[in-house]
Amino acid sequence: MMRIAKFLARAGVASRREAEELIRQERITVNGEVITSPALNVTGEEKILLDGEKLPEVETTRLWLYYKPVGLVTTHKDEKGRDTVFDNLPSSMPRVISIGRLDLNSEGLLLLTNSGELAHKLELPANGWVRRYKVRVFGAVKDSDLQKMSQGVTIDGVNYGSVKAEVESKQGANTWLKVSLTEGKNREIRKVMKFFGLEVSRLIRLSYGPFQLGAMKKGEIKEVPQKVLREQLESSFEL
Repeated sequence: MMRIAKFLARAGVASRREAEELIRQERITVNGEVITSPALNVTGEEKILLDGEKLPEVETTRLWLYYKPVGLVTTHKDEKGRDTVFDNLPSSMPRVISIGRLDLNSEGLLLLTNSGELAHKLELPANGWVRRYKVRVFGAVKDSDLQKMSQGVTIDGVNYGSVKAEVESKQGANTWLKVSLTEGKNREIRKVMKFFGLEVSRLIRLSYGPFQLGAMKKGEIKEVPQKVLREQLESSFEL
């Protein structure tokens, strides 16, 4: 038994949060009855329809590593008509969703999956998965500020957890930092750096948990082998 939103996510229809919204919109029926609350357990044996159509067969959970270049937004549809990550994937790819996001001007490792349930689990800060970045900033980097970042800060009423940063190299007024965090709120690194008077001019995600960007080239995508995927996730997640 599992909650209906979780079942929809595992079927690849949407993320769990998006599935809950589909339910609120009364677009899901179970055995002919419209459901309006995600507080429903199902076994999968029921006749579950989305907009009157059968759900896709539950596929094997898959995961891809993608080197997102600057200039693409991480969304399926952009209201401003900008190019998206999903517009630039190979036509042979199944429908996938991103695990977390990278903003328009950020680049580096983006995880993609066909499982909304896996995406939900890997995004949870409680999992403690570290995201590592290489960040170039303009401005005076102070050791005291780096210490404050590591303790977490509150900006405009929003609490940001520990952002650990250390100097990697300096080039004139620019400094390359090695940055790691586990939370990953929207544009978190840029906002925290700005709070301490630093302007981010380049941001590259190097890793997400055990998955590494390595020597991948911009725009390159590669699937994580099932054996590796299970080895990395079996202790924490049910695939």
